[in-house]
Amino acid sequence: MVKTYKSDALSAVHETISDLHDAGIITRKTMKDFDERCLTPIHEFSAEEIKSLRGQEGVSQTVFAHYLNVSPDSVRKWEQGLKHPAGSSLKLLSLVEKKGLHSIA
Repeated sequence: MVKTYKSDALSAVHETISDLHDAGIITRKTMKDFDERCLTPIHEFSAEEIKSLRGQEGVSQTVFAHYLNVSPDSVRKWEQGLKHPAGSSLKLLSLVEKKGLHSIA
């Protein structure tokens, strides 16, 4: 799993704490606290937010799906609220929201 950090400094701190956790020096609770402080949270998108985001980018469901590396049917189901994006799709949606579709093109 690729981790995204809020800053380079937090990345270094998190890596050190993670090594201490792996060595058994840091508890699981402490590691979880550091995860929450250091890692960039992934936003859960509603159906309306996904449709709005695609609309802001001015692309069809097919084009949007292509950039997200999912099927057009997946985008349609997300926008209808029948399914929800997960994993890498959520991360890509977050990038599109923050930096635009061109950032993943």
